[in-house]
Amino acid sequence: MLEHVFLLPFLIGVIVMFLPAQYGRAGLIIAAALHLGLTLMGWMGKLSPVTTGYFSTAPEGMLVLLVTSFIFMLIAIYTLSYLRETELRNEPVFIGCMLLFLATMSMVALADHIIVLWVAIEATTLVSAPLILLSHSKAALEATWKYVMICSVGIALALLGSFFIVLSMDLGGVRVPLTFTSLNTVAKSLDPVWLKAGFIFVMIGYGTKMGLAPMHTWLPDAHSQAPSPASALLSGVLLNCAFLGVYKVHTLMVNAGLGSYSSNVLMGFGLLSMFIAGVFIRNQHDYKRMLGYSSIENMGIIAFGIGVGGLASYGAMLHLIHHSLIKSSLFLSAGNIMLAYGTKLVNKVGKMPSFLPKTFGVFFAGFVGISGFPPFGMFLSEVLIIIGAFRAGHYWGIGFFIFCLILIFAAASRLVMRMCFGDTEETIQVEENLMRVAPSFLLLLTSIVLCVWMPAALYDTIQNAIAMIGGAFNG
Repeated sequence: MLEHVFLLPFLIGVIVMFLPAQYGRAGLIIAAALHLGLTLMGWMGKLSPVTTGYFSTAPEGMLVLLVTSFIFMLIAIYTLSYLRETELRNEPVFIGCMLLFLATMSMVALADHIIVLWVAIEATTLVSAPLILLSHSKAALEATWKYVMICSVGIALALLGSFFIVLSMDLGGVRVPLTFTSLNTVAKSLDPVWLKAGFIFVMIGYGTKMGLAPMHTWLPDAHSQAPSPASALLSGVLLNCAFLGVYKVHTLMVNAGLGSYSSNVLMGFGLLSMFIAGVFIRNQHDYKRMLGYSSIENMGIIAFGIGVGGLASYGAMLHLIHHSLIKSSLFLSAGNIMLAYGTKLVNKVGKMPSFLPKTFGVFFAGFVGISGFPPFGMFLSEVLIIIGAFRAGHYWGIGFFIFCLILIFAAASRLVMRMCFGDTEETIQVEENLMRVAPSFLLLLTSIVLCVWMPAALYDTIQNAIAMIGGAFNG
């Protein structure tokens, strides 16, 4: 049954917390491999939900699930080598929470019921918080509290937004199950005032977890303090799950004839997030915080593309995929840099081509990819968003969009060049390991391959995901 996709990693995650570390590492790989197999079966339509009123194989959810499972598999491989080189205070808890994190994110991707989606997104906060706290340092404790408190307030607002959507049903005389599938069929009968109010609260609530400005303040701290495998999951996967909550309600707004309202809100939050990221990246001294602000930027790009609609919505979905691949690769490379230099400070990292040639290759290539240059897929996604915005007549918006891209590239490139080619007095503490470099390389290679060739099944999934909001790509 489809529910095995999240039940399996949940059960294994609970079990490995009580096992010795070596068994936990084996359980991590086994669970990741089984999860990927089940995900592929669900994607191909070979698994059906038992609880049809709560879970479904909606195309947008299956797209996020597929990205989640593939990236988790490679992160799990990286984690085996990473754990051999670093001492965690409680490794069984770390591995167990990684698997519980996978389970809750999978539940988000498959949720069709509006309240089940809320429960699953809240659960991702609870099971991922220990991953940030793991070092028990003062900075980690502050980052964890910030993460839990800010995201919990956001989730509470999202719950209030969900109640407003239910109220729009009552005032509209609608009597259907509280599933997005059912609500989309009767969207035009929902009360528009309360539906708009519901969207605003959901946008702010799930947008907080998505890392959109100005609700983004938890994200750089959390991503900086978490171990690198956890940072890769937080940035490359978790943010997509929060976006899914926003996207499902935006789809409901479009079907209710209120798409222009929600689209303008999405574009506004998207452009604000890009600008805030560009301003704050410039003065970062911690390269993991720099990558965190880059995630805020890219969530803004996705929000803007979905808000524009049409061709830009296809570009936004492509951007979601490629951002997950490239950002996960960058955080894994950042883990190698931190192991080698023993610091997260930009000014203490340098001479990477000499000290860490393989890590330098994947880290610099990742920076090229995240900056939107070919041959990586984010070049294609950003071009499609720009063309789509021009077609829709959003000239001022796309002008500001391009300005923010230039601002962020200029700010980030100064830091990356310093890390790669600057001088340093630090000595290398941990040598490179192929097992810690190969996952980053494979993530980048996947982005390149998908840029030049996309499987028909994946293309159809993206097309089906954006069809409900009028998005399409013919090419």
